[in-house]
Amino acid sequence: MTKTVLITGVGGGIGRACVHHFANKGWRVIGVDRIALSEVEGGGDFPKNGRFIKADISHPDSAEQIFQQAREFHPTLDALVNNAAVQVAKPLVETTVEEWDAVMASNLRSVFLFVKLAHPLMKAAGGGAIVNVSSVHAVQTSANIAAYAASKGGLLALTRALAIEFAPDNIRVNAILPGAVDTPMLRAGLGRGHVGHGDMQERLDNLARKTVNGRVGTPEEIAHAIYFLADNEQSSFMTGQAMIVDGGATARLSTE
Repeated sequence: MTKTVLITGVGGGIGRACVHHFANKGWRVIGVDRIALSEVEGGGDFPKNGRFIKADISHPDSAEQIFQQAREFHPTLDALVNNAAVQVAKPLVETTVEEWDAVMASNLRSVFLFVKLAHPLMKAAGGGAIVNVSSVHAVQTSANIAAYAASKGGLLALTRALAIEFAPDNIRVNAILPGAVDTPMLRAGLGRGHVGHGDMQERLDNLARKTVNGRVGTPEEIAHAIYFLADNEQSSFMTGQAMIVDGGATARLSTE
């Protein structure tokens, strides 16, 4: 039986990789992004048996509209991947209330709204899996990214709470914490100065040297880990957990 997954932020690196990986595994994919795929570099290739919905998840009204379209496309849902996020990279004292609220609306409130709406669709399917895309910044962070780190830390606590509440309905809830992954968001955030001030490739190389593996991750590697958490055959005894996929970056002492 074909399973259905809803993935947010499919215009970005990790989201797009998830779309292709789930589709290649035979899943029916519903994708959401605030930018039309035709406007995304390399976009416009959404699976033919899937459904793309253009909407901004940071607006509460959008969540209702997204799930109305999702229900029309297919009445049940087997997995939800809360991947969409925004990042404000600046000192906390320079962060405005509007910027703080925008980060929380996209990265945390949207998940609260989406899981509420996904719950009955998963219950109707006999259970399912929710994968919240957090970040290593939830557990180890750096300067000038406080709003993002706070939102991703909140997502970990929400993941644990949801796992407890949703367990009676056979719905597993886990979080994945990617480290440095070569995505447009990562590249945009490399202007913080934490990996030097050279050109983009030099900054990426400096960042790669900070990982144990000695390289930056790929969106496809994160998509594989997300699929593992979403697939009930592979991770059926996992719920309420935070899985770090960071090339070993958090394993090393910062004082080394």
